Amino acid sequence: MTTADRTETGFTEVELDLPVRYMDRSRAYYLTLGYGNPYRWAQHRDVPFTRITKPVSESRVALVSTASPYNPEAGDQGPWAPYNANAKFTNVYSMPVDPPPDVRISHVGYDRKHTSAEDINSYFPLARLQEAEREGRIGKLNERFYGVPTLRSQRLTNERDAPAVLEMCRADGIEAAILVAT
Repeated sequence: MTTADRTETGFTEVELDLPVRYMDRSRAYYLTLGYGNPYRWAQHRDVPFTRITKPVSESRVALVSTASPYNPEAGDQGPWAPYNANAKFTNVYSMPVDPPPDVRISHVGYDRKHTSAEDINSYFPLARLQEAEREGRIGKLNERFYGVPTLRSQRLTNERDAPAVLEMCRADGIEAAILVAT
């Protein structure tokens, strides 16, 4: 390689430097696992969406998360824990936001080589939402948050989990929800 092959930042320019074809890799992965059909991403031609009728600064806001409540019997769930299927949960839940709950993400797959779960605000931004409430950027943060499982099932999400969260939101008078998926 010559110096002409390097950019000003020192990186080599490569013509074939393309984004990772994540969907293709996922399809191949599921076929390798023995599933008889390629993985299909959820698609919705008609998306149920309701525009908010007032500013977020005047709205009751809920946090919806895929984080799991810490379970000491489920093994290592710390910030640098390897993937831990024992920490998974399978049903929608809710917990109070005060005191701040101990939730973790060892049950989900993410790039553990280049990141960790040390900053809870990266996957459960409760402190940031409380700060936004104090500063008047959101009206009122709900007294509880909602947890949704990461089961990779469009059917369960559509038929069970989403309706359960919607029912909780309606019961709590939620006007806007922030989904932080891990």
